[in-house]
Amino acid sequence: MTGQDWLEKDFYSVLGVPKDADAATIKKAYRKLAREKHPDHNPGDAKAEAQFKDIGEAYSVLSDPEQRQQYDQLRAMAGGARFTAGGRGGGGGFEDILGGMFGGGGGGNTRVRYSSGGAGGFEDILGGMFGGGFQRGPQPGADLAAAVELPFRQAVEGSTVSLQVGGRTVNARIPSGVRDGQKIRLRGKGRPGEPGAPAGDLVVTVHVAPHPVFTLDGRNLKVTVPVAFDEAALGATIDVPTLDGDTVRVKVPAGTPSGRTLRVKGKGVRASGSAKSDGDLMVTVQVVVPQRLSDAAREAVQAFGIATSGENPRATLMEQARA
Repeated sequence: MTGQDWLEKDFYSVLGVPKDADAATIKKAYRKLAREKHPDHNPGDAKAEAQFKDIGEAYSVLSDPEQRQQYDQLRAMAGGARFTAGGRGGGGGFEDILGGMFGGGGGGNTRVRYSSGGAGGFEDILGGMFGGGFQRGPQPGADLAAAVELPFRQAVEGSTVSLQVGGRTVNARIPSGVRDGQKIRLRGKGRPGEPGAPAGDLVVTVHVAPHPVFTLDGRNLKVTVPVAFDEAALGATIDVPTLDGDTVRVKVPAGTPSGRTLRVKGKGVRASGSAKSDGDLMVTVQVVVPQRLSDAAREAVQAFGIATSGENPRATLMEQARA
C-alpha cells in the first residue's frame, strides 16, 4: 500500500464504520465483511475478491492505533482530496498545502510533485512529516476460517484432519477432548503474508457428532447406566461400558437412589498437552421400574410395601412445603 492509497481510500467507508468507531466496532465490522466477501464463499467472483483485499487493507490500518492516528492526520490535512502527480488544478488542493509548507504558495502556479516511490518521492516527504512512521513494514497475512465435523470418538481421542483452505490442503491437529463448537487456532496456517511478514492463522470450528451412550464434560466422560431396583436397594457390582469398547466393574452401594453419580478414576479423556491427568468416567445410576410384573414379582413387591409401610418417602417434602 502506497502513500497515495492512504490519501485516496476512505478506509472507514470500506468497513462501513464512523470515523469515531472504537476498536471493537472496527473488528466486528471487519469480521462480518471478511466472511461475506471471502473468496472461498465467492468462487470466481473477481469483484468480491477485490473487495476482500480492500477490507483487509482497511482493517490493517484502522486496527493499528499508531497507523490509524497517522492516517487520520493525513486525511484531515489533505481534506480528503484526490491528487495528481502535478500540473494545474483547482485551488486548495493537497499540492497547495505541501507547496505552502515547503516554500511554494502564492499564486497557485507552484506545485509540489511526488511519485509513488524512489528517493525524494512523496512518501519520503510524508516520512519526514510524521517522523518516519508513515512507511509501514510488510503486512502479515489475514486469518482464515474453516469448520470440521468429527465423530465423537475422534473428538475424545484427538485426530489429524485435512482441510481445503484457499485452494490448498492444510493438515490440522485437533487435540483430545475438544468440545462441540470449540475453536482451534492454528498459527501460521492462514493466508500468506507479504514477503518478510508471517502468515495469518487458521481458526477451525469443531463440530462434534453426538454419541448414543456417552457425553463429554470437560475431560470427563459421562454415561447413564440402568440398574434394577434390587441392585440399587441391596447393592451390586455391575459392568459399565467404556469408550474404548471394553468394560469396567463399578460397585453400586446399597440404597443408591436413581440419579446418583459414581466416579471411575482415569477412564475419561486421556491426558495430552498441558493436561496433568486423565479425565474420569462419571456413571449416573438410573433405577429402572419394571413395566410388567409376573404374579410372583407382584406379590414380592406388595410384601415389600407392607414391610416398609411405616416409612413415608415424602415426609421431608411435606415438612418443607409447610415451612
